[in-house]
Parts: sequence; C-alpha cells; structure tokens
Amino acid sequence: MKHFPILLLAAGVLAAATQYHEPYRLQFHFTPPQNWTNDPNGLVYYKGEYHLFYQHNPFGTKWGHMSWGHSVSPDLIHWKALPVAIAEENGIMIFSGSAVVDEHNSSGLCKNPDPKDKSCLIAIYAGHTETLQTQNIAFSNDQGRTWTKYKGNPVIDLHLKDFRDPKVLWYEPSKRWIMATAVSQEKKIRFFSSPDLIHWEQLSDFGPQGATGGVWECPDLFELPVAGTTERRWVLVVNINPGGIAGGSGGQYFVGQFDGKAFTNENKPDTQLWLDYGKDYYAAISFFGGPPKDPRRIMLGWYSNWLYANDTPETTWRGAMAMPRTVTLEKTSAGIRVKQLPVKEFEALASPIYQLRDLTTEQINTRLRRDELKGNTLQIDVEFVPGNAKEFGVSVLKGDSEETLIGVNPAESKVFIDRTKSGDVSFNKSFASRDAGPLTIGATVKLVIYVDWSGVEAFAGEGETTLAERVFPSASSRGVSFFSNGGEARVKLLKISRLKSVWP
Repeated sequence: MKHFPILLLAAGVLAAATQYHEPYRLQFHFTPPQNWTNDPNGLVYYKGEYHLFYQHNPFGTKWGHMSWGHSVSPDLIHWKALPVAIAEENGIMIFSGSAVVDEHNSSGLCKNPDPKDKSCLIAIYAGHTETLQTQNIAFSNDQGRTWTKYKGNPVIDLHLKDFRDPKVLWYEPSKRWIMATAVSQEKKIRFFSSPDLIHWEQLSDFGPQGATGGVWECPDLFELPVAGTTERRWVLVVNINPGGIAGGSGGQYFVGQFDGKAFTNENKPDTQLWLDYGKDYYAAISFFGGPPKDPRRIMLGWYSNWLYANDTPETTWRGAMAMPRTVTLEKTSAGIRVKQLPVKEFEALASPIYQLRDLTTEQINTRLRRDELKGNTLQIDVEFVPGNAKEFGVSVLKGDSEETLIGVNPAESKVFIDRTKSGDVSFNKSFASRDAGPLTIGATVKLVIYVDWSGVEAFAGEGETTLAERVFPSASSRGVSFFSNGGEARVKLLKISRLKSVWP
C-alpha cells in the first residue's frame, strides 16, 4: 500500500498527456485524469491554493471503492492532479465531507515546522460500511499532500446506517466549530459543535421541510449579506436524491437564521427553493476560506445525476464538476433568494469573436451561416427582446440531426434546456429530457450560456435561474443558431466568445 499513491500519480500524469482530447472530454470543466468521480469534498483554500477533493474510485470508471481524489488550483479553473488523499482502508469507504483550516491548532494535530504558523488542514469525512456510517477526521501538515487518519476515529458514532456528509464551519460568536450532517433516511440535518474538531456535542435537528421526496445528503451552511441592504441571512443547502426538481438528483436550499445551535427557516415549511433546475447539478457545497480580501462564497457541484451517472458514455473517466459559482443573496418579491454566476476567473479563458446588435433571429442566423461560425467551447451572452414569440432562444452543438436548445417560454415565465436531440441519449432512458426553471420576464431577457464538449450551463436573468446539463453530441456537431417560434423575438445584443482549454 505504500506505493499506491505514487502509482496513481504516475497513471494520472500519463492520462493527462494522452486523454484530455478524447471524445466528450470537457475542456473547461474539471474532470479527473481517469476513473470515476462524484461528489466534491473538502473544498478549502489554504496558502494560495484551492483544494478540490472528490469522491473517487481509483480502480474503475463506475462507482465503488470510495476514496478522496485530490487536485489543487491557483485560480479555480486550472487544476493539478495529486495522489489519492484519503484511501479506502479495512473495508471502510471514505464518503463525502469537508475540510477546514485549523488556524490556531485547536485540534492539537498541527505540527507546522514554522513556529509562527500553528495551522494545518483537517478533513472531516463519513466512514462507510454496509451497516454503519460514522464521522471521522484526518490531518495534513504539508499543505494537503499527505494525510493521516486520526487514531481516535470515529469522532462521532451514533450507531446509524445513514448518517453522513459532515460539513464543518467556524462559528465566531461562540468560538466553536459547527458540523452539519445528514441523517439521510429521516430527512434531517443534525448539528453538532466542538471546541477542537475531536469532541462533539449534539445541538439540534432541522427537517423534514422543503422537498422530501428522497434521502437528504451533502448539507452546507453559510452566512451571506443580502445585496443592497444591511441585512444578513444564513443559507442551508440540502442535496436530495431522488426527488430533485428535474428528476433524480437535485440541490435545494433554505434561507433563515442560525444562532450557533439551530437553524430556523424563514419561509413556509413546504417552500421548495432549488439551486439549479437542470438535471446535472448535485452534491453542491462551498469552499472554506479564500484569498485575503476576497469575500466571495464559491460553490461547486457534481455535474451528473444518479439516474444515469454510471452509464454515461465517457471512456477512461466518468463524471465531472460543474463550473464553480459565486453565490449571493438578493431580495425579491417572493423573498430572499440565491443568485449564482460563474466565478470571474473564467473571463481569462474568453476570446471575443463575434458581436451583433438589434437584429431578428433570422438576420443573425444569416450572418452566422455566412461567416460559418461554429464551436464547442463557447460563451454566448445574449439579450433578447421577447416580442410576440411563444418561445425563443439558442441552438448549440448543432449538426444535421443533433442540437441542444436553450430557450425561454414567456407565457410560462420559464427558461429551459432541451437535450432530447442532443446526440447520444441511448445509454439510459432517463437522459433525454427538457428541463425548465422559473424566470422573471421583463422588457428584455438575458442569458449567458457556456458550451463545452459534453456539457451546457445556462445562467438566466443575471443568475436568477441556472440550468446545468451534460450532453454527448457527435464531434462534428458544432453549429450555433437562434430560434423564435410562434412570433418574432429580437436580439438586442449578442456577444460570442471562444473559451480556451484549461488542459495541457
């Protein structure tokens, strides 16, 4: 076992050199060099690096042998693969969890060689067997390169089969660590507190509320300012599978207050609020910490769905992460709601190639045909004037018989992605779908669409509604066109940029 990480790293380097141009390999979304990935874990910023740990099978392209894979990045978009961080051992899989910077060595596990720096990284994860899930910790004193499991594990054992996915934060008013965990079958989030990350006291339960059609998993808890006000709110994220808004997996959230012991939802208990209305955004959690003077709350989600995750037609790897998003809160007529946009770092990948103003969709299509504009790594910023159109939008990854539609239905006040003709949809009967979310329809409607080799993400109404979906088109399907059905919509402004690959 001593040589296990070294072998994995060598395989990862070889894969990076040979596989990042294989069919369906996403070019600006994170994918592992090889083998399976699902939930993002242990998202933490430490000493100039963003750490992404993730559920990983080191031995194959389907779920199994869960361990924590590991990559680091200086900018959230260029990722360097590292050896497996925390490996399955003695029949105990390493399920989802989080990581924190133990800045003042509250755990007593930090042995930093710099006498002025008492900090280290602590990972908190669920240990899994067929009959038991427990909360455990591991620590790293070399910036996350190697990890040691705590000898006193588990740090919490409630003798439960479904008790997982610890998300830990620092609560300054009480000077204590807070852990949110999922008691999954009961559809509850259970909170604990600790002075040292080792000894934990049970505080309270939240739920069932909101969407309860499936098991609850992968919670997150954080506080944000409400834009344009002096108010602040807490956001509790609860991922649910099945029972997501688009079917299968989905991420919901609650808005309210947390007093160091309990979370209180400020909406009616049956109110359902969703992070994303597409099929492929799950297990989303946020980073612990960030660069100095950077107050952003950055969230990352798994870019797949348990309905078909084991069946998607990737080759040497399977699974990906959606684009990292900046999360904010805004007051709306319905209450305080989450808004999300891709992190600003993606701007560095964009090279503008096209800009048009005040044209009908057919006039734009004439220009696009004339200029033979095509692409499968694109950012499309478009502002529509709805007019009397029943539906309008953009067709991407378009070929003779393939296309993915991103559109708006004004009468229903919805934005949608239709991937029923997006390419290969044969691998699972649940994949071909048209998925929609609510959208405020004003005098104009703004969409920002990101197109990758095997994925589309749409951000509507400046982050009011998002949809993330994988697609598997033919390599030749690279066309772009616009549509306006049942009437005429105009395009007030169109900008198209090509996005550079983040891989070698």
